[in-house]
Amino acid sequence: MAESLNRSNSSQVKRAISNLKELSRNSIEKVMREKKLDAILAPANTPVYTILAIGGYPGITVPAGYDEEGVPFGICFGGLRGSEPKLIEIAYSFEQATHVRRPPTFKS
Repeated sequence: MAESLNRSNSSQVKRAISNLKELSRNSIEKVMREKKLDAILAPANTPVYTILAIGGYPGITVPAGYDEEGVPFGICFGGLRGSEPKLIEIAYSFEQATHVRRPPTFKS
């Protein structure tokens, strides 16, 4: 649908952008401000990336563990615009507290 849009239907584009901004203000921003949250937390590789991207919010992913087969998985910390320094601090603290990350091993 996005590729089919052009200047002749710019009102659709403006309406879509307006809707996304409104959804952002009434979802992530509203909850984070009301609850005075520094970050939201979600497993990596979930729709959280899409939600953050649509709203233009920053996110950082760090290692969080390994599954039964030894495959690593991550955890995503997301925040409001301008919260990158705080997210880096939180992610770094998580990494230092858990020491989950292991250097990769390669078979020769």
